[in-house]
Amino acid sequence: MTMRFSLLAASAVLALATTAAFAAPQTAAKKTLSPQQQRMADCSHQSAGKKGAEHKAFMSACLKGKGTDEAKPAAAAPAATPAMSAKATQQEKMKSCNADAKTKALKGDARKSFMSSCLKGATAAAPAGH
Repeated sequence: MTMRFSLLAASAVLALATTAAFAAPQTAAKKTLSPQQQRMADCSHQSAGKKGAEHKAFMSACLKGKGTDEAKPAAAAPAATPAMSAKATQQEKMKSCNADAKTKALKGDARKSFMSSCLKGATAAAPAGH
């Protein structure tokens, strides 16, 4: 029975020593972040609640070292607005061109060439009678 107790005690000590040895490096690795990683973490926490283009613009300005007060009005709003309006314009063109192609009952290659010219803004040059 003493032999069993000795083996049990030795395995318990070995298990605790192994756990302690592997736990220390992991916690140390989590605590030491590079300056870039720290900046990324800080900016990420500051950007809570922002989504899409606003989040992207904020993170870009923040990671470049601009303060959050400067990043919000200067970078986020103007950078996001032109991209969003261009996308809306493209979506409107797509809707309009799709409706025109449907009205003209275009299919296949005729529809493809009509949509291409329509989206480029050359609706007058598009084939009208296909």
